[in-house]
Amino acid sequence: MIEDPIVEEIRKYRAEHAARYDNDLNKICEALRQREKQSQKEFVTFGPKPLQSKQYGR
Repeated sequence: MIEDPIVEEIRKYRAEHAARYDNDLNKICEALRQREKQSQKEFVTFGPKPLQSKQYGR
């Protein structure tokens, strides 16, 4: 596998960021939600898309 310094830097940052929140996904998501609320930007939320069944062999 080829080692890429950019990928390694991103992985390092991601690990440090997760460690700040005790590697707890719920805490990370809550922190992001709080950051969105403090932001002056407008965020758009799309509802879930309905599942479409695919019929094979027809």
